[in-house]
Amino acid sequence: MGENLQNNSLFSQVVNLLQQSKQQVVRAINQTMVYTYYEIGRMIVEEEQNGKNRAEYGKQLLKGLSKELNQEFGKGFSVDNLQNMRKLFSVYSIYETVSSISKNEIPHIESVISQITQTVSPIFKLTWSHYIFLIRIDDSNERSFYEIETAKNNWSVRELKRQYDTAL
Repeated sequence: MGENLQNNSLFSQVVNLLQQSKQQVVRAINQTMVYTYYEIGRMIVEEEQNGKNRAEYGKQLLKGLSKELNQEFGKGFSVDNLQNMRKLFSVYSIYETVSSISKNEIPHIESVISQITQTVSPIFKLTWSHYIFLIRIDDSNERSFYEIETAKNNWSVRELKRQYDTAL
């Protein structure tokens, strides 16, 4: 009888360890995926800024990139998803804030921006689906509030939307 209790305790400890490890792996995969999408967004923004006619060039760039990436990697790289990646970068980087400063205000603004964006990148704690929702919130303070609360309370995307819709 004592042996069975010890085995149950051992079993519970092993199950707990395996569940924690699984959660850590899922979190690491999610963080890597979101960070990768953030970097793709950065690359798209930088390429578009080098283009001649931004709007038209941007549309063609995303269509071509989408086609090539879907052929190489399968689904997941629609034009809409690439636009979301670009928006993720725009929303979560200080690049946009710094680049909005007039070039006359800071000499060599391009090199300053380049140095900042190479050294600073956000830490993503939520899933891509969470960020798809969050990047649509225009107010940065409101977005930060919901991001923090989602991470702290481990909200699903459905719960995040519910909390947002009820104006927490």
